[in-house]
Amino acid sequence: MIKIIKYILLDILRNKMVLGYAVFLFAITFTVFSLEDSTQKGLLSMLNLVLFIVPLVSVIFSTIYVYNSSEFIELLVSQPLKRSSIWLSIFVGLAGALSLAFFAGAGLPMLFYEPSPTGLMLLLMGLLISVIFVAIAMLAAVHTRDKAKGIGFAILLWIYFSLLFDGLVLFLLFQFADYPLEKAMIGISALNPIDLGRILVLLKMDVSALMGYTGAVFKEFYGTDKGLIVSLSVMVLWIALPLLYSLKKFNRKDL
Repeated sequence: MIKIIKYILLDILRNKMVLGYAVFLFAITFTVFSLEDSTQKGLLSMLNLVLFIVPLVSVIFSTIYVYNSSEFIELLVSQPLKRSSIWLSIFVGLAGALSLAFFAGAGLPMLFYEPSPTGLMLLLMGLLISVIFVAIAMLAAVHTRDKAKGIGFAILLWIYFSLLFDGLVLFLLFQFADYPLEKAMIGISALNPIDLGRILVLLKMDVSALMGYTGAVFKEFYGTDKGLIVSLSVMVLWIALPLLYSLKKFNRKDL
């Protein structure tokens, strides 16, 4: 399993798209912090980048990589290796490579310009979101043999988490405006890792007052040590559940 992980990790790190991704993140992060007169403004700009670009690249690249490696996967399956070991090795290789690319491209400049708790939280959320969307991409890839359908499904999932989910939440709030949904929003926010990451970073920036009463409720829960542990546990579940479901599908799949 270690040999497979090492091979996949080195193969991905040599990929021009991953190298370009790291260089792009480095250039954008360096430019943002250089142009902004305040590091807090730079972090807000980086927050939008992390929550939009990072999951998109992670989900598309991972899905394409799994489909392009179909012959390699079939070769491994023909060997006396457990399917679970093969699938987990691919996941660790993909997650590790994309996390390293994010850390090298965005993490190092952030640590240089803003080594504060807010900067560290944004870095942690970027790493977690990278891994989460690798797991989601592998679920999309194992769901169908058709490459176009798999990539389309992965992009639809990204659109849902990045764009549609917020619209559905706003629609829900407008429809039930007469009811106190502020506390219910704590549970609803856990249904989207991108929104959960945004809330945790914004609370570290201490701008929850701009979010009104809902922001106060978020701060009361997520701003505590218990809330932070719960939210990070939810992020880990967002990694584990898609990965375990995709592993179950892969073990039963006829290659």
